[in-house]
Amino acid sequence: MVFILALLAAIALIWCLSAITEKIRLGLSLSQALLYAPFKLFYRICDSRIQLARNAQAPLIYVVTHQSRIDPALMLSLLPDDTLHILDSVTAKSIWMEPWRELARTIAFNAEHVFVSRRLVRALKGKGRLAVYIPANVEPDLRSFRLYRAVIRIAIQANARIVPIFIGGAQTLPFQASGKAPATRHWFPRLKISVLEPMNAAELLARNGSPANRNAHALFDRVAEARLAATDEDQSLFQAVRNAAENFGPGRIALEDATGSKLSYRRLLTGARVLGRDIAGRTRPGESVGIMLPNANATVLALLGIASAGRVSALVNFTAGPANIEAAMNTAVVRIIVSSRSFVEKARLEEIVQALEAVGMEFLWLEDFRASATLREKLCAALLWRYPLIRQDAQKPAVILFTSGSEGLPKAAILSHRNLIANAMQAEARVTISTDDIALNVLPMFHSFGLTAGTLLPLFNGIRLFLYPSPLHYKLIAQLAGRIKPTVMFGTDTFLAQYGRAASDGDFSSLRFAVAGAEAVRDETRKLWRERFGTAIIEGYGLTEAAPVVAVNTAIHGREGTVGRLLPGMAMRIEKVDGVAEGGRLFLAGPNVMMGYMTAERPGELQPLEEGWHDTGDIITVDNEGFITITGRAARFAKIAGEMVPLGILEVLAQDLWPQERHAVISIPDSKRGERIILVTTASKANVESLRKAGKQAGIAPLAIPATIIKVEEIPALGSGKTDYRHTRQLALEELGSSKK
Repeated sequence: MVFILALLAAIALIWCLSAITEKIRLGLSLSQALLYAPFKLFYRICDSRIQLARNAQAPLIYVVTHQSRIDPALMLSLLPDDTLHILDSVTAKSIWMEPWRELARTIAFNAEHVFVSRRLVRALKGKGRLAVYIPANVEPDLRSFRLYRAVIRIAIQANARIVPIFIGGAQTLPFQASGKAPATRHWFPRLKISVLEPMNAAELLARNGSPANRNAHALFDRVAEARLAATDEDQSLFQAVRNAAENFGPGRIALEDATGSKLSYRRLLTGARVLGRDIAGRTRPGESVGIMLPNANATVLALLGIASAGRVSALVNFTAGPANIEAAMNTAVVRIIVSSRSFVEKARLEEIVQALEAVGMEFLWLEDFRASATLREKLCAALLWRYPLIRQDAQKPAVILFTSGSEGLPKAAILSHRNLIANAMQAEARVTISTDDIALNVLPMFHSFGLTAGTLLPLFNGIRLFLYPSPLHYKLIAQLAGRIKPTVMFGTDTFLAQYGRAASDGDFSSLRFAVAGAEAVRDETRKLWRERFGTAIIEGYGLTEAAPVVAVNTAIHGREGTVGRLLPGMAMRIEKVDGVAEGGRLFLAGPNVMMGYMTAERPGELQPLEEGWHDTGDIITVDNEGFITITGRAARFAKIAGEMVPLGILEVLAQDLWPQERHAVISIPDSKRGERIILVTTASKANVESLRKAGKQAGIAPLAIPATIIKVEEIPALGSGKTDYRHTRQLALEELGSSKK
């Protein structure tokens, strides 16, 4: 009995001391501090940003993302006691919430009341504070989205500022506000309270450079930024996967590839540590190490092993040819390349290997590595799998990717650990995914879309990932999808169209959606997937320099013909272009935008971006809800008789006329009109007269219509499936040259 009393007294003392500490530290009332102290002790809450919410000048609306049942209790304990909290009906009636409800004024949530009430505006005017709890859906339905409209309307009428609040980690608590148990349950996760700076409606609209973004969408974007801010970007790729292992279970299967090999998080990180130690013994800290491997478990293992050793992965585009690959490796100053003899043999890459070895580059063959790894090294790695080999720095380079070079010579884009992790988390804050999903990635990792969206995003979020080595095996990929039943898939329009035609009716029926990027999605591809598989293709926009995702449609918030809306945390700047009447040239900034370039003229030297802004070279328009339409590239305009002609529109025109074929429109110098437009096409029936008629109906000036058509069996393409305009232009010039002889 004495022991029990002593124990209770010790608990009471700890409770009181903790409450006093929180009262002094945060300026809480004694009642608030006493009720907050248990949360602080149990959940080890990071609350350094809450003072921003407490000290902000009223009138204010706190917009809290409502994930778990404890969220209102936390906010009642932490927000100023003169705040009016609008609670849902369950929270307003729960018996256990009674002590917290006594801390401040509360009213029960009533949807109709919230949308029409003048009482809330009156409560805010002057020095009022209001806390509204928004459903936690990443993609809110139309009914939930009404709440965003209501909040922004009330803020405008009351001249109030808005403070978004998100409690990171609360999504894993067993008592969810939605009533649905989380896929991964933790009773006492570490919580992080994310609070953003207060902004009024006008500031929200002007924040990311969008010219006419609607109020509700601006608030929706701001709330998504609060979600993003709750994630830990200050970690390396190795640490991010390690954290996923701890969140979702070390024994959870993370990867599977076409060989049938399956890797749990623990086995993946163990193997990465063994390989990383071998690489560390051959290289210097910060040195670039090449990876020439297909989509397979070994590629991810090499990527994480190199990161663990504090080196930088230079991903080799093995479809680029010996000369381009040698130039790329010289630009990145690569001495050692990780590869596999069996892969080189199957992919017939012997010529590339010989060319690289001839200039002094060394290959680390995975077959040799497996044979040479000692039992001691394997045991040490198995014990220390959670820990990287050297101290990690999220701000340092993690990966070197080479731009597609569709219009010129490729450049080396340097992406930090933070760039890659931020981009994966930006996508996670916009598109609904869960641990119930199975992802199929056929896009090569040397392509930024295949690396970040197709590989890292699933790994960080506990999604089982299946890697397939080549996107060109159309029939085999369709059959594979029918067997493994993926729910999420990544591809380009070119590849998705081929898969859709090669598949049997049920092969892709398990997909919730397919994410398409790298090139515009054609209407016939959407129709094919919708009619055959009942699957929506959600289109996005990205570039290697942005790690790569910049904007994306979602299943609920989407608009065909656009590439979606800007990701949270990014800012855009649109500059006018001479001769372009609508829209302008897009500049981007954000946590996912690269550190800078390396070029062949200055190998190994990082050339940082000017003031953090990247010139995309893309010409865009933005509608009043923030949806972005790509109208062309600055390099994809031709100047004909003084008029700027977007070549992309002409490709769309040809695609509408001959939808089953591939088309590329290029321009070449012309002594009379400045430039000459040429259509390169696989359509054997293509003719100038049909183009002119269609152009007239579409309102395209006659001088813009290609007067020359070159028919080919195949349009040159990059490894990602995008049109290779540089080689298409060379092909056209050769064809025109031979026709003159």
